[in-house]
Amino acid sequence: MNKPGYVRPLDLKHGRVDMNHGAGGRAGAQLVEQLFARAFDNPALRQGNDGALLDVPPGHRLVVATDGHVVSPLFFPGGDIGCLAVHGTVNDVAMLGARPLYLAASFILEEGFALAELERIVASMAAAARAAGVAIVAGDTKVVERGKGDGVFINTTGVGVVPVGREIGGARARPGDVVLLSGPVGDHGVAILSLRESLAFETTIESDTAALHELVAALLAAVPEGAVRTLRDPTRGGLATTLNEIARQSAVGMHLDEAAIPVRPQVAAACELLGLDPLYIANEGKLVAVVAPQHAEAVLAAMRAHPLGRDAACIGTVKEDPHRFVQMATRFGGGRVVDWLSGEPLPRIC
Repeated sequence: MNKPGYVRPLDLKHGRVDMNHGAGGRAGAQLVEQLFARAFDNPALRQGNDGALLDVPPGHRLVVATDGHVVSPLFFPGGDIGCLAVHGTVNDVAMLGARPLYLAASFILEEGFALAELERIVASMAAAARAAGVAIVAGDTKVVERGKGDGVFINTTGVGVVPVGREIGGARARPGDVVLLSGPVGDHGVAILSLRESLAFETTIESDTAALHELVAALLAAVPEGAVRTLRDPTRGGLATTLNEIARQSAVGMHLDEAAIPVRPQVAAACELLGLDPLYIANEGKLVAVVAPQHAEAVLAAMRAHPLGRDAACIGTVKEDPHRFVQMATRFGGGRVVDWLSGEPLPRIC
């Protein structure tokens, strides 16, 4: 019989999640202490409360973003659900021109999920958070019965700070502005899809998942405040849906040049094989910037000087259009409307 207060070490090699891990008792505390708290350790988390007391620099406003992550499979070329959960929320904070500081994470675990795989995911999250300079300061764990989940779902909430006076958002694009893209589209979605469909290519297609806040900081430092109107990461729905969102928010139209939009050859080949359009494929490490025309070259140069923006391109301009259409000149000299994504061709992509 165990002595009072004795906590048996988790069997991270062979153990599995069971319902006791979500019941609020000793097993749950053991999971938190021996896995999550150990991996995410920082002063705020060590407070041991249900929330965390956080410091915010003077002269700044708070930015908060939250994301649910249900990607399938959990591990894919270039990443996994753990680093994806960090990157996705860090990027949502960064797209308002903010510096991400803190994350909270909530885990929905399925009964029977291998602790070894959970440890791998948690280690990936911890590494991604350290690399991004953010602390995971609070969290929660729930367990659902076998067959009522899919291994693990992760919700992350991010907190960041933005200087007073900095205004970046989807409603700020103006006619004449230039649309910039930080690199090739479609990598993440096609990496997931190629694994699901067992597609083989000469070169492995890897997810582009990455934290973009340092790229954002670099491009903002290159120009005066107000030069960058809008930042957005084209995740679910891809580039096409993101640009339609901005056009709707800003009550403008856009005109794109298809030949200027970078797409890796293997991504284009996979999309052609599967009857998909790369403009609608999810990305997790790219951003769109709408920039005042007189500052577009400086922002483009700053993007290309950063490792995550070396293939950045100018892909179009903002136009007056009461219909708020996104239109594109095709490679063959024609034109087409780039509409919103219809349906869900790639579920469980992030």
